[in-house]
Amino acid sequence: MRIASLLPAATEIVTALGLRDTLAAVTFECAAPGVPVVVDTALPPGLPPAEIDAWVGERVAAGLPMYELDRAALAAADPDLILTQDLCRVCALPAGTVADALDALGSDAEVVSVDPHTVDEVLAAITDVARAAGDPAAGERLVGSLRERLAEVARAVADRPRPRTLVLEWTDPAYVPGHWVPELVRRAGAEPLAGIDGGRSVAVAWSALTALEPEVVVVAPCGFGLEAAVAQAAGVRDRFPDVPLVAIDSAAYVVMGGPNLVGGVEALAWALHPDALPKPPPGRVVRLG
Repeated sequence: MRIASLLPAATEIVTALGLRDTLAAVTFECAAPGVPVVVDTALPPGLPPAEIDAWVGERVAAGLPMYELDRAALAAADPDLILTQDLCRVCALPAGTVADALDALGSDAEVVSVDPHTVDEVLAAITDVARAAGDPAAGERLVGSLRERLAEVARAVADRPRPRTLVLEWTDPAYVPGHWVPELVRRAGAEPLAGIDGGRSVAVAWSALTALEPEVVVVAPCGFGLEAAVAQAAGVRDRFPDVPLVAIDSAAYVVMGGPNLVGGVEALAWALHPDALPKPPPGRVVRLG
């Protein structure tokens, strides 16, 4: 089996299944050193959040792609299975682009689209990938372990107060999250504010967000790690001077629909209820007070 993963979450799934050696191609964002990269970004490096948002808006308005597929490199990888998505064109290469490329290359590789909107759908996607990769038992084992970890968090926060929690998926302008993120907050023992279950993240005026009077604000900028989240929290502090802030590695534990979402629930649960759960490993989340 040779797998081309055109989605970082899918690469995470394949690796967590113990099938990393099957990876024949990945994206520039995937944690798979040494595997050929066949998808790169058109985004200029080093832009601040406001300029990234403007660049994305301009590309969408002009019908231009966010990502570039190297068809020659994909052909050289000669995959049996391609993992892609149609969840968010801003986050990864869409499946339609892959289908067009396969037609042009004359490839008969199987294509599996990983498009979860909830935590349960993320777990189902893991079993789907395992089945397509020829190892369904690995999927059952992994999902069983992840469900037990989620159950442990649920038990730990069951009888605790549920702080009103605002998650910012972008900070300039402010975006509130969609997809599974409000669910992560609930599973972590809090009440999410302004998120859209199963939907897309949307921009919201700061005045509307401050009017919600959150008890906690989580800074989780899409695609950014913990260091950047901490840096961006400084601007959020100006908007919420008296509200406790939490910064989290959003790229790995919030916005990527793979097994690490369970680590995100654990990290948020600790940040919200630090005396109820063990402190996560360094680099995941920090309480900023």
